Amino acid sequence: MMIRGTSGVALLAAALLLGGCVNIGAGGKPPAQLLSLTTKAVETSNLPRIAGVGQPIVIAVPSAPAAIMSNRVAVQDGPVSIAYVKDAVWVEPPVRLFQRLLSETVAAKTGKVVIDPRQFAVTPGIRLTGQIKSFGMDARSGRAVIIYDAVISRDGGKTVEARRFEASEPVAVVEAVPVGIALNAAANRIAEEVAAWVG
Repeated sequence: MMIRGTSGVALLAAALLLGGCVNIGAGGKPPAQLLSLTTKAVETSNLPRIAGVGQPIVIAVPSAPAAIMSNRVAVQDGPVSIAYVKDAVWVEPPVRLFQRLLSETVAAKTGKVVIDPRQFAVTPGIRLTGQIKSFGMDARSGRAVIIYDAVISRDGGKTVEARRFEASEPVAVVEAVPVGIALNAAANRIAEEVAAWVG
């Protein structure tokens, strides 16, 4: 698949460079397995958490370009061409997986109450929003790359901070499982840095 406006030459170049590792088309049989993200942070206590008014943390689902919103794992091969890793399919859009990973990691690392964004009746003390700029393979470097531009609002919007988080992991073979493992590791590293920032 290719972003609209990409030339046929760029698409052909991507196919030649990536060989059989990337499936350009959207058809074909369903994958044998689905990819997900799992947190490495471990809850240290099962005791209830208590937060007063204006103290809970809300972590919003990040925005992202259309190529990342797909359930496929994008491969960036140049400034204008995108393909997808063959048979690599997320169980749900990666923006939602990443938001859940962030929520679980922040809760485990900080011990604070993290609530679902849909719980509008609860007034948050901290609100984390952001945009995922990259979430997939960079064929030029052979690395899985995640770039997350985060914005944190504290004290009901009185204080606002912005920060970029970036992590990458090497991938020896551009196939579903190795790419999924690398992206999970990169996502966990960013989540831990976000937790330290929030906390």
